[in-house]
Amino acid sequence: VPRMPLTCSPVRLLLLLLLLLTALEIMVGAHSLCFNFTIKSWSRPGQPWCEAQVFMNKNLFLQYDSDSNMVKPLGLLGKKVNATSTWGELTQTLGEVGRDLRMLLLDIKPQIKTSGSSTLQVEMLCQREAERCTGASWQFTINGEKCLLLDAMNMTWTVINHEASKIKETWKKDRGLENYFRKLSVGDCDHWLREFSEQWEVMPEPTGGRSTWR
Repeated sequence: VPRMPLTCSPVRLLLLLLLLLTALEIMVGAHSLCFNFTIKSWSRPGQPWCEAQVFMNKNLFLQYDSDSNMVKPLGLLGKKVNATSTWGELTQTLGEVGRDLRMLLLDIKPQIKTSGSSTLQVEMLCQREAERCTGASWQFTINGEKCLLLDAMNMTWTVINHEASKIKETWKKDRGLENYFRKLSVGDCDHWLREFSEQWEVMPEPTGGRSTWR
């Protein structure tokens, strides 16, 4: 009978640790919900100025665009959510958030060094573990450059690109805007994540497309 070695290589220890962390995450019911928005300051007729993708545990299950103003379900989880009362609420909220983010983009456009159309990409993320919200954040990318990060749990701003410092100061002074960011991520996002987690738990296996946001 072969004996188990008394010592393990660093690689094996790392693999064992990753397996343990994964098992622990499953045990405590850790989940994440991510909304990815792409906003254009200007778009051609017939092309959406707002597109959004929604990910549950890094699996794409909803898509939205401003041209159709419709939410498209993807995979088994998308179909399950489509059958809930949350569906109409999501459609309305995605449209409203898209319009609000476009207004933000138009407001800061004079500070952006470009003469053409500008693009704002926004990632709103919330996480839950052990039946409570453990993380909520916003990441802002302007014309392909990551610029700002907001930790909505403690309302702390981080400047990723120094050229966005003025934008950060403007947004930080706007208490109404900060409360808006916190309400959406810590409030609404966490509420949806709690509801979608119930659907996720009864699914046989993840069926949505893989995310590229992390």
